[in-house]
Amino acid sequence: MRFKGAVLTLLALITSSILAACGSTPTAVPTAAPTAAATAATPAATTAATTAAAPAATTAATTAAATAAATTDAAPANSTLAVGIVLPTKDEPRWIQDETRFREALTAAGYQVEILFSQGDSAKEKANVEALLTKGIKVLIICPQDGTAAAAAADEARKAGVKVISYDRLIRETDAVDYYVTFDSLAVGANQAQYLVDNAKGTGNPLYLYAGASSDNNAFVFFQGAWKVLQPKIADGTFVIKNSSEAVAIQAKADLTRDEQSKIIGQITTNWDFNAAKTLAESNLTSAQAADKGNVFILAPNDGTARSIADTFAADKDVKSFLVTGQDAEKASVQYIIDGKQSMTVFKDVRTLVKDAITAAVSLLEGKTPTASGSYNNGKVDVPAVQSAVVTVDKANVKAALITSGYYQASDFTGL
Repeated sequence: MRFKGAVLTLLALITSSILAACGSTPTAVPTAAPTAAATAATPAATTAATTAAAPAATTAATTAAATAAATTDAAPANSTLAVGIVLPTKDEPRWIQDETRFREALTAAGYQVEILFSQGDSAKEKANVEALLTKGIKVLIICPQDGTAAAAAADEARKAGVKVISYDRLIRETDAVDYYVTFDSLAVGANQAQYLVDNAKGTGNPLYLYAGASSDNNAFVFFQGAWKVLQPKIADGTFVIKNSSEAVAIQAKADLTRDEQSKIIGQITTNWDFNAAKTLAESNLTSAQAADKGNVFILAPNDGTARSIADTFAADKDVKSFLVTGQDAEKASVQYIIDGKQSMTVFKDVRTLVKDAITAAVSLLEGKTPTASGSYNNGKVDVPAVQSAVVTVDKANVKAALITSGYYQASDFTGL
């Protein structure tokens, strides 16, 4: 059989050479169906173009090998599922984590997907959605840059008959959102605040507050969760707010309206930007007296801003020590925690969130209603939602929470 195969291959090569010498091109043999991995990584709309772009001079032997591979590596039947995903930016490690997890999960399931990034631009986000709609997607999974601005994109998807899943951040002021997949965002803020409370001693501890972007609904929810825990300890004198006059003005209130939160966040926003966080922290420390520093407690909204803020406070000679919060368990911040440069992070297992999003997408495609554990009002309607639990991680449990669980490899870090 090997001899026969070798002869056939040789004949094919000879035939190809003769045809090439005569200025002819051998008739193309249909290429193999893409593997599951290739299918997941490549938009369905580009498959035909990629096949057409294959060199015409592909030998019969290569084609035969590809055809043989198709018998074992062909994508499963459900590979026709068209899912479009739009994430906020490539500039934050958190969203690269999500992209990786989505590709891994959808590839394993044999689904086709295209993932686009909006790079912090709502106009680009809308253009990304429109591009995906023209490619015939059936389900749109979108994490909005600006929750309110994204309503227009969701409305367009609804008009096109596409189901919309709001991912991690809620799209506001529209009835075109079919489902919301998120973490327990109130718990994120509460866990951050509780860590500060648990480590505070005495009274008069300087408290510096920082928040995410005022355009992001999650920034409000995180802050709401944190304020609920911090406010009683501010009221009893455990903490003294040092960088927000708006927060000081209403520090006696346990429950804040959205407008009140907005005024505070307007003063302490980092816009989820490392450089903005650094600039704001520098400004706060420049205007603060030495007595406003000492042993400091810092509510930082996420890991990226936490590292920038931590580095800034560490460089101030009047800051004797500081505790700083974070979220997302980014690798860089995990290393900071191991090294004692960041106090904690709130671990949100993206594997779970991605799984919930894919489960919801499949249910919607099958005409079913995804299972919901609650709902969030987006200013227009109550959006059915499922929320995943979060975990506080510090130096004491970093190995168990992130390494033993298989989320990261021990080789990714030093000093464990």
